[in-house]
Amino acid sequence: MPALTVNPLLLPLLAMVALTLMVWVRLYAVRIPEMKRNRIDPQRLAGSADKGLLKDTRASDNFINLFEVPVLFYVLVLATLATGVNDGVLLALAWAFVGLRAVHSAIQCTYNRVMHRFSAYALATVSLFLYLGRLAWLVAA
Repeated sequence: MPALTVNPLLLPLLAMVALTLMVWVRLYAVRIPEMKRNRIDPQRLAGSADKGLLKDTRASDNFINLFEVPVLFYVLVLATLATGVNDGVLLALAWAFVGLRAVHSAIQCTYNRVMHRFSAYALATVSLFLYLGRLAWLVAA
């Protein structure tokens, strides 16, 4: 059987998926005890977010956020893999995006200082736009 060759760009993609799963675990690690502590019937949460019943929505808010801009990251990485482009700058930008999103998640899931969180968010988004520009340049060349 031939040796498996893994594109290094898969690692930041998998790290982003792992971050999303960690936030999902955090969401329920916070939400379930809060619901038990405050005797919130799960049915009262049906149909919309938290209806003001839950006090700590940081992990939930972050989990939702991980399905916004990061979706573009997944699309760009998969497009890169599909085109066969192999570039160290793209790899560095992908890791920058994942690292900054991890910082963003850590801030939002803990002390949630908006300007700290926004800085990580903005830098991550800039790295994603740079990734897009670099990929477009390499594909067009």
